[in-house]
Amino acid sequence: LGNTVLHILVLQPNKTFACHMYSLILSYDRNKDGPGSLELIPNNEGLTPFKLAGVEGNTVMFQYLMQKRKHNIWSFGPLTTVLYDLTEIDSWAEDQSFLELIVSTKKREARQILDLTPVKELVSLKWNMYGRPYFCFLALFYILYMVCFTMCCVYRPLKPRTGNRTSSRDNTIYVQKMLQESYLTYEDELRLVGELITVIGAVVILVLEIPDILRVGAAKYFGQTILGGPFHIIVITYACMILVTMVMRLTSTNGEVVPMSFALVLGWCNVMYFARGFQMLGPFTIMIQKMIFGDLMRFCWLMAVVILGFASAFYIIFQTENPENLGQFYNYPMSLFTTFELFLTIIDGPANYDVDLPFMYSVVYFAFAIIATLLMLNLLIAMMGDTHWRVAHERDELWRAQVVATTVMLERKLPRCLWPRSGICGREYGLGDRWYLRIEDRVDPNKQKMMRYTEAFKAQDRDTYDKGLEKLEINRDFLYRKEPSALSLSRNTSRTSSHRGWEILRRNT
Repeated sequence: LGNTVLHILVLQPNKTFACHMYSLILSYDRNKDGPGSLELIPNNEGLTPFKLAGVEGNTVMFQYLMQKRKHNIWSFGPLTTVLYDLTEIDSWAEDQSFLELIVSTKKREARQILDLTPVKELVSLKWNMYGRPYFCFLALFYILYMVCFTMCCVYRPLKPRTGNRTSSRDNTIYVQKMLQESYLTYEDELRLVGELITVIGAVVILVLEIPDILRVGAAKYFGQTILGGPFHIIVITYACMILVTMVMRLTSTNGEVVPMSFALVLGWCNVMYFARGFQMLGPFTIMIQKMIFGDLMRFCWLMAVVILGFASAFYIIFQTENPENLGQFYNYPMSLFTTFELFLTIIDGPANYDVDLPFMYSVVYFAFAIIATLLMLNLLIAMMGDTHWRVAHERDELWRAQVVATTVMLERKLPRCLWPRSGICGREYGLGDRWYLRIEDRVDPNKQKMMRYTEAFKAQDRDTYDKGLEKLEINRDFLYRKEPSALSLSRNTSRTSSHRGWEILRRNT
């Protein structure tokens, strides 16, 4: 019952009342520092009151709980050394990490906790010491891996075509080799090494990704931008395309160019995932993700309807014409592709003016130019501009959350020998087996005094301004008639508030 009340207090809107009641309930806890403490009992979702405060973005309750956990080691003048308890904060050896819970929640207030002490210092320590070097090495390794895969695709086994052409539009001169003919020369064996590296890399990707999908859940794992959801879809699809290509190569099945082409596009697009490790490029990848999976996905449905309708019309118009003179619409798939190019203004209107064009072509093309080029493309630009304006206010904040998610991911994947635990063991200070983060805080007394003086000036000026507004609303007509006196009154009032402020400075000096 006491634990339930603690969870309810974390969700209370009155933060001051909740903190006092929280402290009162804990004062009756008999196992305050033991394993059966009320603060360590999770709810049905596996969240303790401390983790629930982070997930809900309750910064006041979080700071209150952290003040209870800190220990002042020594203080000398403005310098103070503090030990912060990292229990439930550090993601090291945690099944449900506090940092991962914060970056995976949809509430923006929760991400503000990443800027609070000691979370900010802990993340900075992990990222600078281990996260950034390992992430840069991983990015370099992945680029070299993609170069290897690309070279294997460029030099894939082909042989000259021996059969006759089936039509005048057939332009194929090379065909795929059979499996028995693909690995005979030294160059083939060298390519085989690269292909084995590519397949092993694809298997490793699936082995690393599938456990996280089962642990977090597919909806959260693929749907969260901060966790890299779109890039997880891309890299898993890439690995599947590699395995499909391998099966087609082993069975000598024609058409391996289809999965191989998809794998090349997806693999190189996944390089953008590593931009999150750099402050110059990270926020732009967030913008791209928001636009592609927000505006562009919705716009594609409208674009598909328009292209389908006008492509069908163009195909019907040119269905009775000679395809040698107007080849852009000689069959229905080619009509769809040509209409798509027209929609994006990649090509001009495909018309051969050496022959007579159907009258309906001019009518349909006129309507298509108005709807597609003038209306829908400008609609897409306006939608992307609105998304850019909305995301620009929080893209830096999202980028910092991405850095935290990347740090937690690397800490889970890497062996313990490569990523030691951050912080100081409490046994060195007689505080038990818990781990602490040592932070040195410098308090500038002059700065605090000046802040108090500034607040005093602001408060007096604010009161004077409010009184002036009340007088202006009540006696507006009278003030218009007595304008000189009003000006002298405001001048005397401002001089009085300024005089009071200088008196405060003289007394404190």
